[in-house]
Amino acid sequence: MRTLICGSLAFDNIMVFPDRFKNHILPEQIHILNVAFLVPEMRREFGGCAGNIAYNLMLLGGDAQIMATVGDDAAPYLARLDQLALSRQHVRQVPGSFTAQAFITTDLDDNQITAFHPGAMSFSHLNKVAEAGAQLGIVAPDGRDGMLQHARDFAAAGVPFIFDPGQGLPMFSGDDLLDFIGLADYACFNDYEAKLACDRTGRSLEQLAGELKALIVTRGGEGSEIYVGGQRHAIPCVEADQVVDPTGCGDAYRAGLLYGIAQGYDWEKTGRLAAVMGAIKIAHRGGQNHQPSREEIAARYQRAFGALPW
Repeated sequence: MRTLICGSLAFDNIMVFPDRFKNHILPEQIHILNVAFLVPEMRREFGGCAGNIAYNLMLLGGDAQIMATVGDDAAPYLARLDQLALSRQHVRQVPGSFTAQAFITTDLDDNQITAFHPGAMSFSHLNKVAEAGAQLGIVAPDGRDGMLQHARDFAAAGVPFIFDPGQGLPMFSGDDLLDFIGLADYACFNDYEAKLACDRTGRSLEQLAGELKALIVTRGGEGSEIYVGGQRHAIPCVEADQVVDPTGCGDAYRAGLLYGIAQGYDWEKTGRLAAVMGAIKIAHRGGQNHQPSREEIAARYQRAFGALPW
């Protein structure tokens, strides 16, 4: 199934401060904060939810189509998409803007200071779902207007889709979230987002799930839960070979969901494949640096669950 992934393409600039922030920030001087951190180590990763999800869906053998907006500085990312044979037919370059970028500084205690510039994401509503000929979709974190527009577009076109607000969830009111859930076929939250969605809508998880074909809640090391048809399926966490970097794990999980839905798998199998993808990702730095073959993904699934996924 042609799967349209609406969301962000972004550069993640990751810096390591070889000390502790607390040694350089004076609590009594917070009102006049003016600090600089020397960061001798820095790397730039290709990221953004749409990029990460599409990359993982490609690894699974799915037909991933990215719908996103980028800026004048996007040439390295566009070249990467070409190298990976990921279509950029629906990637719009917005003149006079920067590609979305995160600047993340981490200290020796794993504390982080992050600045995020949305850039071209703010123009994502200019992209039209109807032009993509999709059979399945996902509305992942993006510009607010774009997320609203793309959800309406999917519903109007009769294309089933996952609502995946991620870190964009605080942008929406309870009524907004209920509108999204009324349009979507599936929704996916992490445990914090699920609690926030319940608080803002005044509904329980079971009530929200009743409006959907399935509601998926990820709980990190505790695995995930899939609410469908009045039942709750507990999906175990797959132990990673090593824990290196959680960045992009949720996106890898969502790629597994999309692949399972496209293939018509039952929810137990779909959730387990999603968990395997997250475990593979967490053993590598960045959101798109793992390179397992389909055979290696299948072997990892078999090792975890005693059967092959396909």
